Amino acid sequence: MSLSPERASELKQIIHNHLLKMNIHGKIREVLAETVREDHGPAHRSLSQADFLRALQHRGIIDDVMKDLQFTQEVLTDAEPGSPPKPATHFVDKNITQLKKTNIDPSRRHLYLQVLGGKAFLEHLQEPEPLPGQVCSTFTVYLHFRKQRFRSKPVPCACEPDLREGFLLEIHREGTGEGSKMADGTTMLSLCDPVHLVLIKTDTSSETMLVSSYFLDWRVVLCSPNGKTCFAVELMGVGSESKVPAGVLTVGLELADIISTQQSLERQRTAEKERLFLVYAKQWWREFLQIRPSHQSKMVKIFAQDENAVNRPVCSYVHVLRAGRLLESPRQAARFVSLLAQEKAPVVGGGDKQEQWCTLMAFLCRGKV
Repeated sequence: MSLSPERASELKQIIHNHLLKMNIHGKIREVLAETVREDHGPAHRSLSQADFLRALQHRGIIDDVMKDLQFTQEVLTDAEPGSPPKPATHFVDKNITQLKKTNIDPSRRHLYLQVLGGKAFLEHLQEPEPLPGQVCSTFTVYLHFRKQRFRSKPVPCACEPDLREGFLLEIHREGTGEGSKMADGTTMLSLCDPVHLVLIKTDTSSETMLVSSYFLDWRVVLCSPNGKTCFAVELMGVGSESKVPAGVLTVGLELADIISTQQSLERQRTAEKERLFLVYAKQWWREFLQIRPSHQSKMVKIFAQDENAVNRPVCSYVHVLRAGRLLESPRQAARFVSLLAQEKAPVVGGGDKQEQWCTLMAFLCRGKV
C-alpha cells in the first residue's frame, strides 16, 4: 500500500509520540547496559545489531511496542480528495481530543476536570511550528488527587499548546466503612485536598524538565451554577523562577451528574418496586382464581389510573387520615364518605364515561370521588 508523503509523515509522528510515551529510549539504554554486562568476559565478542535486536525481543520490548501501537483505516483515508494536507502535529492533536467512554458508578460523586488549552508560554514564542514528521519537544500534564493519578498525552511545545484532556476524579470519604457512601455537600466542602497539576517538558532526547507545579482548589465548583465552572490557571515557574509566570492553562470543572444521578437512582428504585408488585399481583391473582371457580366472575380491581393516566396499585390510593374531633365515631366517618359525590371522567368522542381515580391532593381539592 502506497502512502502520500504527508500521510507517511503523519504516521511517523504517531509512532514517535507513541515511543515517547513508552519511554523507549530509557528501556533501550537499560537493555543495552544489561547485554554489555552479560557479554563482558574473557571470551567476549563485539555486540552486533542482530544480537541487540534479539535481546530487545527476548525482553518483550518489541512486543510491547507493537501491542499498543494501532492504526485504523480512518487515519489512512481521513483526508478528502483535493483538500490541503494537515500537518502531523494537527493530526496528533485530533487524536488527543478523542475521549473514551468510562463506566461511572452512580453511587459515587465524580469531579470531571478538563484542560481546555494553554496560552502565554512565552518561552516558546519564537519557536517555529514543527514540520510533519519532525521530532519536537512536548508538554505533558500530570494530575494527582486523593490517591488518583492521571497524565495527558504529549503535545508539541508551543506558545499556545493544544493541551486538551479530560480527567474523571472520584470524590469519596476516607473514613473506615464510609468509602462506598455518596459524599454530600457538607462532606465535599470539608475535603480540603487540592488537585495537584504538574507540567513536564520532554525534549527531543527524552530528557524531562519540570516546568510548573500548581495546587488547584476544586471546591470553587460547589458554589457555581449548575455545578460547572471554567477559569484560567496561571502556572508559575519553579526554583529561582517561582515568581515568573510560565504560562496559562484553561481549566473546566464539573460535578458529574449530581442531580441526574440521584434522579436516576430514584427512578430505578421506583421501577423495581413496581416490578415486584406486578409479580406479586400476578401470583396473587392466579392463587385467587384457583380457590373456587366462582372467582372467575368476580370484579377485582388491582390497578387504577390517576388523573395523569398513570397506572398505580389501588392500595396506593388508600390513606389513613386523622379526623380529630370532627368525626367522633366510625359511623360518622362512614357517613362522611357516603356524602362524597362520585363522578366519571368524560371520554373524548362520546361513549361511556371513564372511571378516574385521584391522588390524595387532587381528591381533597376536587371534593369528589
